[in-house]
Amino acid sequence: MSYILSNSNRLYTALESSYGSVGAITSINRIPAVKLTVQQQLIVNGRQDKTGSRTFPGVPAGGRKQTSFALNTYLTSWQKTSPGPSYGPLFQAALGGTPAQSAGGSVSTATASGALGFSAAHGLSVGQAVASGSELRFVGAIVDANNVVLNAPFTILPGTGAATQATVTYTPATVLPSVTVFDYWDPATAVQRVINGAAVDEMAIQVNGDFHEFQFGGLAQDVLDSISFSAGEASLQSFPAEPALAAFDYSIVPGNLGQAWMGATASEFFTVTNASIVLKNNLETRAREYGSSLPLAISPGRRVVAVSLELYSQDDAATEGLYQAARQQSPISVMLQLGNVSGQMMGVYLPSVIPAVPELDDSTNRLQWKFRPSRAQGTVDNEIAVAFG
Repeated sequence: MSYILSNSNRLYTALESSYGSVGAITSINRIPAVKLTVQQQLIVNGRQDKTGSRTFPGVPAGGRKQTSFALNTYLTSWQKTSPGPSYGPLFQAALGGTPAQSAGGSVSTATASGALGFSAAHGLSVGQAVASGSELRFVGAIVDANNVVLNAPFTILPGTGAATQATVTYTPATVLPSVTVFDYWDPATAVQRVINGAAVDEMAIQVNGDFHEFQFGGLAQDVLDSISFSAGEASLQSFPAEPALAAFDYSIVPGNLGQAWMGATASEFFTVTNASIVLKNNLETRAREYGSSLPLAISPGRRVVAVSLELYSQDDAATEGLYQAARQQSPISVMLQLGNVSGQMMGVYLPSVIPAVPELDDSTNRLQWKFRPSRAQGTVDNEIAVAFG
């Protein structure tokens, strides 16, 4: 008997077909997680019966349970032959929309103003990602079946006949799916866990740290374990076995690599020192219904998407434009590209953000502007798009 090492575990995620229905996994569903925290507690109400004593008599079995989770992971490389990155189900659970796949296409024209033409029908939609070389952009407008306008131009224009690369784009939807998180440990006799009905209430994307990091947190229906599992739990007859291990090879993307494009007319900024995008679903669970000790469904509230930025102040038109937009409460677009290698790139696009008036921090040698959380807006489920390329 020995202690169990905290890094001797493997995590997998899978989308659920219905709330709480444990998803199926293969080796490609394994994620390079940093930390998983799960907490389950009984909702204990005060007893009012007179017992003739001051001793707590306990609570009856079968009371309601509340399960929460938090999971951290890094931006890593992914195989473009797969439908998306292994942590894709978590982004889909946070945003809701079905991922939009693009296999890429052959470029016919590209301009410095962001116009991009294809030699055949592109099949893209507004908000979908396009990748070329070491850069990733989003479709800002559709001109026709063969031409689009990007949210910002490529800094290295693709030549005629050049091929754009495969991308997968996650966008918001009114209804949110749930995921299953599998937590397997070595040795095999250790307690194994399955978190089913995991619904993402909050997602955070951190930029320009040591590494680009994602954080997911929310509520789950239940947490199962291999020690106390009994047939019938979560409609399972046996505890899910871990799939056969396969090669688990990936690269972590340094947090300083990427691009930032902002403004009423998108301009590239090289002065960003810190940024984060936070999405909150204001989630509630159907946990008060009679006849069940577990939540029966999830109910998302009004979505909140906000971006926080810190950058060095400069006396150029682009930087001054951010301040002017904040003072006038005029919308700007914000796009952050994380990574700069094909297969290791991620993009976050907020088409319309009203920036908060920045705080001026003069405590260091260079003046910094700090834009506190500024909320993204839109019409219907279009305030944010997240893509990998």
